[in-house]
Amino acid sequence: MSVTGSRRRDQIVHLATTTGLASVEELSRTFEVTASTIRRDLARLHSEGRLARTYGGAMALTAHPEASLRQRTGEAFDAKRAIARWAAARIVPGESVFLDAGTTVGALAHELRGHKPLTVTTSGLTALQELGDVDTLEVQCLGGTLRPLSQSFIGPLAEAALEQMTFDRAFLGTDGVTAEHGLCEADHRQTRLKQLVARRSQRVYVLAHAAKLDRRPFHAWTRLAPPWTLVTDTGADPDTVKALRGQGITVTLVGLGQGDGGPG
Repeated sequence: MSVTGSRRRDQIVHLATTTGLASVEELSRTFEVTASTIRRDLARLHSEGRLARTYGGAMALTAHPEASLRQRTGEAFDAKRAIARWAAARIVPGESVFLDAGTTVGALAHELRGHKPLTVTTSGLTALQELGDVDTLEVQCLGGTLRPLSQSFIGPLAEAALEQMTFDRAFLGTDGVTAEHGLCEADHRQTRLKQLVARRSQRVYVLAHAAKLDRRPFHAWTRLAPPWTLVTDTGADPDTVKALRGQGITVTLVGLGQGDGGPG
């Protein structure tokens, strides 16, 4: 792809904002120029405030500034509510359940306000605020470092607390999910915590509306070992669903207005 320097830099920015992940080597192959040329492009784009440098001196692209939890609350509201209702219907009275941070898992917490007796452990302030006054639930919160954008607790103290717990079911959120890389987050401490929770849970569900599928906005990843279930809505791309199932992942498609059904 032979283009002028200015045009190439514009296209690099476009790639960053649409795919969310591009290495120097990938860009070098795409534009048929040397890695040194790409590094100079990225340095210029960084100096202009159009892209960012990350990770130990290597040049990488940050596709999207991370939205706050409040900003994400109104996104895909109907899909999140349907997914949350489906998830709530899986839970059996007396179980020990882990709720991640995030707006879709927060919607699940809201559904549990009228639920049977449960032990609920959470890493998120949203779930804690939803369930803190519910007498039928025993609510536990992980300690750790509060991450303001996601309103979640992360870090060594949260990880140490998990070493003393196990769960019947864990419900995780994510900023993106792909068949190739797994779950995507903005911070490696987030993916580390999800990985630890999954290892200590009998059943693992990832709750993500269709717009998050095949999306990779950041550079922190974790690949969960099957079996686990991705719960998304019927707007999901069929090819993406097929690719995920090809990795041994169970994919459940929930229609808007759905969400009932028995435990499973």
